[in-house]
Amino acid sequence: MDASGPAVVTGASRGIGRAVALALARRGFDVLATMRNPDAGAGLADQVASGGGSIDVARMDVTDPDTFALPDEVRVLVNNAAVEREHPAFEATSMELWRAMYETNVFGLIEVTRAAIPSMRRAGGGVLCNMTSSSILAPVPFFGPYRSTKAAVSAIGESLRAELAPFGIRVLEIMPGPIDTDMLADSARPPVAIEDPDYAAMAQRYFEGRSGVEDQKTSTADAADAIVDAILDDDAPLRMACDPLAQGLLDAWRTTPDEDLMRAMLPAWTGEA
Repeated sequence: MDASGPAVVTGASRGIGRAVALALARRGFDVLATMRNPDAGAGLADQVASGGGSIDVARMDVTDPDTFALPDEVRVLVNNAAVEREHPAFEATSMELWRAMYETNVFGLIEVTRAAIPSMRRAGGGVLCNMTSSSILAPVPFFGPYRSTKAAVSAIGESLRAELAPFGIRVLEIMPGPIDTDMLADSARPPVAIEDPDYAAMAQRYFEGRSGVEDQKTSTADAADAIVDAILDDDAPLRMACDPLAQGLLDAWRTTPDEDLMRAMLPAWTGEA
């Protein structure tokens, strides 16, 4: 696709969302960078510099449709807004935690996408870009709520790929790995499951293994450039990575039988050879 016209990015106050909003504007799109607190977007438009595009900042809470004010004829929607919570053992995970994560990561995304599709149809087509996670390709313990929200978005994207193809709307799923964001920094501690004697050993193994990603982080700017490249590439596949670690996982997922891949990964957490 050509880099022009309106683009919307949710969760653009920081991290990947902020970097993608800037990258889209620098390529030529007129970007609506949305966030719960617009004060967090102060100065964002001034960072675009040259490139032919622009950024406007607007308040949008994806869990509150009354805050939605999408531009007419949207050509790109990047569903980036998401939350993460603590990671207890499954049996100790409250329904409140499950519902909080689904409200933003799934139902909020659904509401924004439903609002945007008619606008994208009027534009004659475009790209719907959903941010999921490369973690859905691995049996990561204690991350059932977070991973399941991203897996739900992945399945939704598959269905939308078929539904929206007749309107020239391409669906893209980006599956990030360790990107240098506040969310990644916040995860640099053991999951709360480590406080449960029945799960402490596994939680400790998870934490020790997770520490290895610190040397494999990708900057938000580099990740955003890869994401925008995929948005502009009409031949891009449905699922794409935006960093080397995620690309490796995705390549393994595409080339290895599912059970073989799972069996190879499980010992890292179970401690069994």
